[in-house]
Amino acid sequence: MTDIEYGRRRRPLRVRGRKLGRNLGWVPPLLLLVGIVLLDFNTSERFRIITWIVLVPGTAAAICGVWTTGAFAVLAVATYVAVDSAWPGEYRAGLGDFVLVAVGGLLAVIACAVRLRKERQTLHIQDIAETTRRTVLRPLPARWGGLEHAGVYLAADVDARVGGDFYDIQPGPHGTRLFVGDVQGKGLGAVETAAALLGTFREAGYHEADLATVAERLEMRMLRHRRHTTALGREDGDRFATAVLIGFPEDAEESIDVVNFGHEPPLAIGPRGVRELPSGDGLPLGFGDLVEGLPPVHRVPLAADETLLLVTDGVTEARDRRGTFYPLALELAPAAGAGPDRAGPSRLVWLVRDGVLRHSGGRLSDDTTVFAVRRAREAAGEDGEEGRLRS
Repeated sequence: MTDIEYGRRRRPLRVRGRKLGRNLGWVPPLLLLVGIVLLDFNTSERFRIITWIVLVPGTAAAICGVWTTGAFAVLAVATYVAVDSAWPGEYRAGLGDFVLVAVGGLLAVIACAVRLRKERQTLHIQDIAETTRRTVLRPLPARWGGLEHAGVYLAADVDARVGGDFYDIQPGPHGTRLFVGDVQGKGLGAVETAAALLGTFREAGYHEADLATVAERLEMRMLRHRRHTTALGREDGDRFATAVLIGFPEDAEESIDVVNFGHEPPLAIGPRGVRELPSGDGLPLGFGDLVEGLPPVHRVPLAADETLLLVTDGVTEARDRRGTFYPLALELAPAAGAGPDRAGPSRLVWLVRDGVLRHSGGRLSDDTTVFAVRRAREAAGEDGEEGRLRS
């Protein structure tokens, strides 16, 4: 199963595995306060900087809690009074600067409270996004439906956790089916469309004996979904999805059935090299009413020592600074001749993931999914145990 890549929640700073005073956020403002006091005492009366102590609660507001910020605001006022009183009367900063420090501390406490409220709202939104992700991209066992698999989803938006890319494996009485695709567009509309297609796949992929019937059900679901969104007055009534539907028939262990809805062609990687499976000879899901018939079902060979790699266009369209596309086949060539262990799902997914990020300099222009599967071997190898990739 995959693990999505995104920014982690901020965690308390730990030293030697223990929390120090819950965190060490109080250290910088305390050091700043001490430094201002020492500098004020070690400069002449012409360069009084005790007023700079207003920066102490401001610094605390950015990295500490409300109570800690309030404590620094009070400490700053008290320190200001004590230090300023130690100077002769004619050199004291005066009432105006005292008011500045007091008001600055009060504003720092308010700013800290606003910051923490925004952080709580952000974490709540992230929790909702995480729930949505697990609903659309449900967790899968490391070995599922007789397949070893691994995958990773890279969000183009660093704050996003799910987009229009989707994948799933559905075992059933008619063999295991695999579904990988990419919904056109971004945002909640794309997520909603992906969820609709995956729901239909999970039902039809289990019950329908004929893979062509599953493909027909997916096309019909896409058309129904578009009609529904159009009736609601939304502007995504022309949305479509490229996808690959693959069946692993139980009566043909050296072959797979492939229906390609205008998606990037799957790649088979094994000791004999890298080969491309049938390309997208059909239109994407949602365009079936423009032509007669759906894409054909191709039965193609897939040896037991070959791994099937499927990617979305975020991989093939990744560019470097010079505009050069990511050379996927070239990157996979060394792994192809390195044996089944080196060309297993986990290793291939990590290879492509790292290659795309390196090639694009970490600047992804589109959501990117890399998914790899192969028929499970008798004994779980390294790749079978590492089906769940972690970022």
